[in-house]
Amino acid sequence: MAPSKNKASKKSHESINNRLALVMKSGKYTLGYKTTLKSLRGGKSKLVIISNNCPPLRKSEIEYYAMLAKTGVHHYTGNNVELGTSCGRYYRVGCLSITDPGDSDIIKSMPTE
Repeated sequence: MAPSKNKASKKSHESINNRLALVMKSGKYTLGYKTTLKSLRGGKSKLVIISNNCPPLRKSEIEYYAMLAKTGVHHYTGNNVELGTSCGRYYRVGCLSITDPGDSDIIKSMPTE
């Protein structure tokens, strides 16, 4: 029974990566803490993705701004290196904001927390 749970978790992780790759190709996004806060304050953000090793104070600040902006927040299961890799970058990405999903259905598929 345990392998099926792990398999489902891995499959959802892969689908998030695929949707994220589609956003990187066809949509608009901002990478990083400062630009994520700017897009949240400006009301442009549709979804915020935060890596699991983002500092707690920074994470809570982003969640607070997202709550005020009525924007969904997704906690990415991997660390900032894995999030950067799934974005197709060679550097670390602690958080990112999706302003236009493009052809991807990432906003509909993510539960608003």
